[in-house]
Amino acid sequence: MQPENQLIQQRIDKLKLLREKKINPYAYRYDTKNSTNEILEKFKKLKKEQKTSSKVKIAGRITNIRKMGKTIFGHVQDFTGKIQIYSKEDTLKKEQYNLFKKLDLGDIIGIEGTIFSTKTGEITIQVKKFELLTKSLKPLPEKYHGLQDQELRLRKRYLDLISNPENKEIFIKKNIFWKTMRNFLEEQKFIEVETPILENTTGGADAEPFVTHYNALDVDAYLRISCGELWQKRLMVGGFEKTFEIGRQFRNEGVSMEHLQDYTQMEFYWAYADYDDCMKLVEKMFKLVAKNVLGTLKFESHGFKMDLNKKWPRIEYVKEIKKQTGVDVLKASKEQIQKKLSKLKVRYEKNLEKGRLMDLLWKTCRKKLAGPAFIINQPVEVSPLAKRHRKNPELTERFFVLMAGSEMANGYTELNDPIDQENRFKEQTKMRGQGDTEAQMYDKDFVDALMYGMPPTTGFGVSERFFAYLLDKPIRECVLFPFMKPEED
Repeated sequence: MQPENQLIQQRIDKLKLLREKKINPYAYRYDTKNSTNEILEKFKKLKKEQKTSSKVKIAGRITNIRKMGKTIFGHVQDFTGKIQIYSKEDTLKKEQYNLFKKLDLGDIIGIEGTIFSTKTGEITIQVKKFELLTKSLKPLPEKYHGLQDQELRLRKRYLDLISNPENKEIFIKKNIFWKTMRNFLEEQKFIEVETPILENTTGGADAEPFVTHYNALDVDAYLRISCGELWQKRLMVGGFEKTFEIGRQFRNEGVSMEHLQDYTQMEFYWAYADYDDCMKLVEKMFKLVAKNVLGTLKFESHGFKMDLNKKWPRIEYVKEIKKQTGVDVLKASKEQIQKKLSKLKVRYEKNLEKGRLMDLLWKTCRKKLAGPAFIINQPVEVSPLAKRHRKNPELTERFFVLMAGSEMANGYTELNDPIDQENRFKEQTKMRGQGDTEAQMYDKDFVDALMYGMPPTTGFGVSERFFAYLLDKPIRECVLFPFMKPEED
């Protein structure tokens, strides 16, 4: 038998003994009165070896236990932190003390006791009464103090949160991130909506979708690749003027430091406004989100020093590519862009259309830009849902939010000309026919909706990549349970 299996068996044997003694090792509830953080804060000014008669009642997991003769020290950890506990034979009833001695690392217990400070000044609970709430059958990993194996931490996030409790702070901040965005939009009179996740035709982004099957209707369906872009624009046709959605979307693409296959995104749509209005609103929102999450607008991310409080320049997409590479992507042929990509040692597929090649060239340029900045006026070829620029029909009224060399968000004045939209869908269909799985699908019903008339509208989308960049972490570290390849037996 392997050492871990021996430990598990020993714990199972203890479980049987508990049940023989009519002790339920899996309690139904426990009425806590305090949290560890609350206790530590309240009694932080106690002098060394000072005792109190203050009673507390907490619950948590045993993360450390030291048995020395008739004295037992340990630590109990709840959501807010951990605190030392202390017990000795003469402070508990005999049955309780005997049970206390048999506790294992990882057991969850409820404790009643009084507060005192040790010789070293550590705030401690002297246990007067305790209750076993949950018996742990598997021992925590040998090096559970600061579990370092990234694969194990992401695959078994619950162990990561036990051994690295500071990582809970990531997800507390993530809650603030989305809450701030939601509150901001509601204060601006946007209405939160819900749109379909399963779709007959998916769109709103250049991405390959996941395919599933709808048994009841016996049809294939797609998991959405945007947060309801085409649906929210249908709502603009129907008379809504300000909507937003925060939800999951799914893209069947590669894994990287900043890409996930299923993730959360926010998109809003705003009638009677254009991309200039949108940029002004987005800048305010980003600053508020950063301030609430980090407490500051200055931070470092992916090797760049960021200051969101400084002026956000508007950088022309076409001009910036020409500045960095010498290529005018509007005038250059497909072959000229391919030649430049080859010179830059960027891999590309030969059947890619000019727009896709432009995008690859842009990605080599953005890595050199710190931001924050708005990258504006992208060509029509890379913007199938954006309205043509009012002064140059080869461009669109589109923008990216750029930070630390990466695109954080995307917005534009929405295309509401149904004939232009239909023609662009046809071009995308042609690209799909040539093997471009990320080209957008022809959505006939959406074109029909536009035929009834959609008011001038701006739209915007931002994903949790922005959150990961605020914390300067890989995006998978900022997801509680990222998708993992199944373990081999």
